[in-house]
Amino acid sequence: MRLELRVCQHCLEGDDGHGGHQKSALLQDMVQCAERIQEHKDVLDLDAVHIRRVRDDEQGKPEALPVVAATIQNNQIVLNDTQLVAEGEDGNMLLYANPDDILTVLAGNVDEISKAVHEDVTVDLSPKGAEIISEAGLGADREQ
Repeated sequence: MRLELRVCQHCLEGDDGHGGHQKSALLQDMVQCAERIQEHKDVLDLDAVHIRRVRDDEQGKPEALPVVAATIQNNQIVLNDTQLVAEGEDGNMLLYANPDDILTVLAGNVDEISKAVHEDVTVDLSPKGAEIISEAGLGADREQ
């Protein structure tokens, strides 16, 4: 199985006109979770985890998994610069384009890692990211 997270580099850096600080914080949460998954990919039996920071001149071009989400805005096709693609062992691809879904999937993987390793793998999330995850009901409970 392979994962590829794509985020807008400008939004990630909090550049003006690219979604503001709340979006930047949410994207940083996603990248931190993906980096943690990348560090422990063997625990989840993942072949690869790619993190792609997309610039305006690249239009969401994939790094490894050839899937790009699009929406229609003002009668024009616009490629999503934030998405998570997961390729299963059977070759099927799952595409997550909703930021809440992306963070939930990534945090769920971090949660699975935390159940399998003895070190602390938690990620310090932004207030908005923590709210999204708390509503999703994630959280490692070693007693279960």
